[in-house]
Amino acid sequence: MFELTEDQKAIVEMVADFAAENIAPHAAAWDRDHHFPVDVLAQAGELGMGGIYVREDFGGSGMSRLDAALIFEELSKSDPTIAAYISIHNMVAWMIDRFGNDEQRAAWVPQLCTMEMLGSYCLTEPGAGSDAAALSTRAVLDGEHYVLNGTKQFISGAGASGMYLVMARTADTGGAGITAFIVPGESAGLSFGALEAKMGWNAQPTRQVVMEDVRVPVGNRLGEEGTGFGIAMKGLNGGRVNIGACSVGGGQAALDKSIAYLKEREAFGAPLIGQQALLFAIADMETELEIARTMIWRAADALERGTKDTVRLCAMAKLVATDAGFNAANTALQLHGGYGYLSEYGIEKIVRDLRVHQILEGSNEIMRLIIGRLAVEK
Repeated sequence: MFELTEDQKAIVEMVADFAAENIAPHAAAWDRDHHFPVDVLAQAGELGMGGIYVREDFGGSGMSRLDAALIFEELSKSDPTIAAYISIHNMVAWMIDRFGNDEQRAAWVPQLCTMEMLGSYCLTEPGAGSDAAALSTRAVLDGEHYVLNGTKQFISGAGASGMYLVMARTADTGGAGITAFIVPGESAGLSFGALEAKMGWNAQPTRQVVMEDVRVPVGNRLGEEGTGFGIAMKGLNGGRVNIGACSVGGGQAALDKSIAYLKEREAFGAPLIGQQALLFAIADMETELEIARTMIWRAADALERGTKDTVRLCAMAKLVATDAGFNAANTALQLHGGYGYLSEYGIEKIVRDLRVHQILEGSNEIMRLIIGRLAVEK
């Protein structure tokens, strides 16, 4: 599994070419202007990046989880923000493809796969982050509709997405009382908070999603009542691998920039690349990123095959990769000296973008909790 096939090499090359032409030249401006490039996302959708591991019968690309990890790493080398949004969108598309009935799949999956319609994942709330089973958004059955009330927090794509996959409480039984719903973006009673002023990820909108008596047909319920928490957690397993791959890509970009800079920059009469201490820093970055990449590939394989250690490996991969990616970016800033602090060199943006990866899709503290609990249960 550590040697890419010719098909995988071709996928990586295709994504690299697309990102170099359509994303990298604009990433700094999108970050500065807080611009969400929906036109470029649609172009990515045309190449099959809207439903990477979605089944092919409704327009998915039918690729493996490892293929997806390769794609997200490559996209993130050009812009972690856009790569991360595409990873979230893919998680939503997969959840509908995996848990939806044929009618739901036919109605939603094709548009998501082309990215003509964008999707948002709505789990976190103002008072329920890591403790997702404590969410308070409610869905009450009223005839042929459910009536949803509540607020979701930190929702990527909010206001621009055409559909929202919402986890809401249908019974007061903890995680067992949560149900998943497909909420169309044009639903009456659906509104959005102000754009959040963030440290990074500025090229994708983040807002609250507010539901006030939003009526959703029973046919928009994903799965049976009470199965939503399980659906959400299965989606997050893949999301953790994806966001880890994005961290590795961003960290690799920072490493590549550092090597190029140290070769060019001279101090004390010689190129900085010859300084042993700096070479050691490069060696640590390279090693940590390779370890992370290996963990991502292993977790992606477990996720693909549905092995019994999938949850543990996905948590480990997310923990290791998001730490390694941020550490590489932060070290790269230090290696660039004062220039690393300037936006012109692109390093400070990578630092800002990758920092949040250690928080979302389950914070790294929660990853340690998952890994620790599973370790002592053996």
